[in-house]
Amino acid sequence: MAEALLVVLGIIVFFMLAGLATGVRVIQQYEQGIVFRFGKVQLQNVRRAGLTGIIPIADRLQKVNMQTIAMGVPAQEGITQDNVSVRVDAVVYFRVVDPVKAIVNVQNYGYAISQVAQTSLRSVIGKGDMQMLLSDRDTINAELRQIMDEMTEGPWGIRIERVEIKDVSLPEGMKRSMARQAEAERERRARIITADGEYQASKRLAAAAHELSKDPASLQLRLLQTVTEVAAEKNSTLVMPLPVEMLRFFDKMSGGGDRTEEQAARVAEFETPPEPIESADDVPPVEGLPPVREIGNAEHGANTQ
Repeated sequence: MAEALLVVLGIIVFFMLAGLATGVRVIQQYEQGIVFRFGKVQLQNVRRAGLTGIIPIADRLQKVNMQTIAMGVPAQEGITQDNVSVRVDAVVYFRVVDPVKAIVNVQNYGYAISQVAQTSLRSVIGKGDMQMLLSDRDTINAELRQIMDEMTEGPWGIRIERVEIKDVSLPEGMKRSMARQAEAERERRARIITADGEYQASKRLAAAAHELSKDPASLQLRLLQTVTEVAAEKNSTLVMPLPVEMLRFFDKMSGGGDRTEEQAARVAEFETPPEPIESADDVPPVEGLPPVREIGNAEHGANTQ
């Protein structure tokens, strides 16, 4: 009898120890536990990190990860406000702030966040234009985060911490058009810079020419300097012009200076206009011709008859 009692007590103790073992749970530092007692949530009995226990059979413990989760949003195709077809993908960073709402109010909150992100991304693509998608992504990210956060934090207890657009894919035709536009813009800038350089160089050259014109010898020095620079290449034939000052020197040495003055005097005499003739007496006689006389009115009338 005693032996049977000991066996029964041993069995009872074994089941009690097994029940206690099944009621012991370990919650990690990044988790929180929600207790369901006969299917009802114990709102005031959310378990924190550490060793905790539940009532076997009556309680069920569900752990909720409180870490920030990074989830990629599949690429979405859409048409922008300026009628450009684009393909955009993004990444969403979120975390659970209310584990009870995340478990009770939504089934599989990760899948729900993914669907919300996809629909929100499509709506944002339709509101913006292509230039905004390419250059002003911060505004789009903030708008996308605001749309998703309004839908998830209050009802689901999930906070959207950050949303970022990873890539924007454009059609090949649009890429070629943008490349041509960028090339034309670079060519325009290059032409403007070249024209500005030519303008500044022309002003400098005009100033240099003004200074060189003050002394003819400086022109020859500049010519010799240019010849020296060209001759350093040793791969071209250089034709040296004869300086004008040397021609003037030979002209003066051969007496050309006097003849030049005499010719200048003759040219001045030739170019002087003759004095006006008031009467026939002022006309000088010419050999072999009768003298010039005035013809009166009577004589003129007789000759006419």
